[in-house]
Amino acid sequence: MSTTRIAAALRRGGRQRGIEDLAAELQQALRRPQLRQPAVVEEAMGIQALALLATLNVECANVDQLAEAASEAFRQHPDHAIMTSFPGLADVTGARILAEIGDDRARFADARALKAYAGAAPVTRASGRSISITHRKVKNNRLAAAGYLWAFVAATHAEPARHHYQRRRDHGDRHPAALRNLFNRLLGCLHHCLATGQSYDPEKAFPGSYCLVTAPAAA
Repeated sequence: MSTTRIAAALRRGGRQRGIEDLAAELQQALRRPQLRQPAVVEEAMGIQALALLATLNVECANVDQLAEAASEAFRQHPDHAIMTSFPGLADVTGARILAEIGDDRARFADARALKAYAGAAPVTRASGRSISITHRKVKNNRLAAAGYLWAFVAATHAEPARHHYQRRRDHGDRHPAALRNLFNRLLGCLHHCLATGQSYDPEKAFPGSYCLVTAPAAA
């Protein structure tokens, strides 16, 4: 197979970056001498591989169908417009967040309770003169996983959120800790917006970061 055909197959499979380098690497791997099995065994292994790929295709189709059904139901929810106004919250991720936090306004007494439930708020332990601050291990793991994706997309595509994330990295946080801190901020804003019926406003959510991002460059 030529690198052109391999690259075309990678693009059909959804690959978007590093296609040419990966195509060349795959071509070299395919042309490298390999240990062989008897012809009958190789044919059987090929049929088995095709059967596994067919199963995988069915599962991917089921995932797409489930995502479409969840998105359709989420778009009919009265909180859809508020939640999707946040950066990083589209139909699928927004539906996951809403499914985990629920739409009962009295479920969480305040934003702090929601953050603790999601594992976004740190745990402070004091013993004598020592004080330790660690991440929360007892949490809703499904909500924490969705929040990680939410914060990652927001930090990638929204400048105020990206600036907040980078400021935490410069402060010394590792990547997971910085994303968790960003999720903590976004979750608090979401609780406030849902409680008051407001849409997301980056100037209010990240006042310092928003001013730095939108300030005109010095002459």
